[in-house]
Amino acid sequence: MTSEIRQLAPAKVNLTLHVTGQREDGYHLLDSLVAFADFGDDVYVSDGPTHLSVEGDLAAGVPTGPTNLMWRALDVMGAEASLRLVKRLPAEAGIGGGSSDAAAVLRAIGGSTVEQQMSLGADVPVCMLATAARMRGVGEGVEKVALPPLPALLVNPRVSMPTPAVFSAMTKRTNAEMPMIPMFEGVADAADWLATMRNDMQDAAISIQPVIERALSDLQSTRQCLLARMSGSGATCFAIYPTMKAAHFAAYELGAMHTDWWIRPCTLS
Repeated sequence: MTSEIRQLAPAKVNLTLHVTGQREDGYHLLDSLVAFADFGDDVYVSDGPTHLSVEGDLAAGVPTGPTNLMWRALDVMGAEASLRLVKRLPAEAGIGGGSSDAAAVLRAIGGSTVEQQMSLGADVPVCMLATAARMRGVGEGVEKVALPPLPALLVNPRVSMPTPAVFSAMTKRTNAEMPMIPMFEGVADAADWLATMRNDMQDAAISIQPVIERALSDLQSTRQCLLARMSGSGATCFAIYPTMKAAHFAAYELGAMHTDWWIRPCTLS
């Protein structure tokens, strides 16, 4: 590459997350409808020896060395590059920030295999696609899904939630898969169907961080909320609204109540 390449690393939102089993090696089997926000981290890749700099409102605490998934993505590809990350997504928040960053690096370099992607984490293959998809197995099974643009609000009460801790707190790891995903006529139709689905990690996450229950309750109480649920292993929660105007109004309402929370209206698709 001869110049700096910019890649958006969008927030990943698990609209559903069904935990359907556990393999002998300990990996959990998932069945999830995933959508991506129209905002996220900005990843810049350019020629040069491997180096990573991090800036942005949420840069504090982000590793800049070989433990960072962006750096590891270069190692997996046997590549060198200068990396710059503008961090806007909270870490350990259930919205795939690190995986999306790594996928952005792989997209900029090109030529990665599913095996290489999976070596970086279960969310990386779906983050490579970065559009609505059904994710199955341990993350290797990804297929595009037709989904109407969903006006939404993301809320994180500024608590981190390491995924292994949530899996450890789960009392049931074998649950029903999702049925076939229908063709949705619009936002309300999609929200009605999503309401019949689950996030099997939600109760376990609440047992570790009860503030998640408060976030869900506050989202559900906002005007015109069609659905509220936790994303991934938490602690980020989302709500779906009939219009972006309603999502922005809810953001204003919750922002006044919780000045220390991370709150972001967006479109999911």
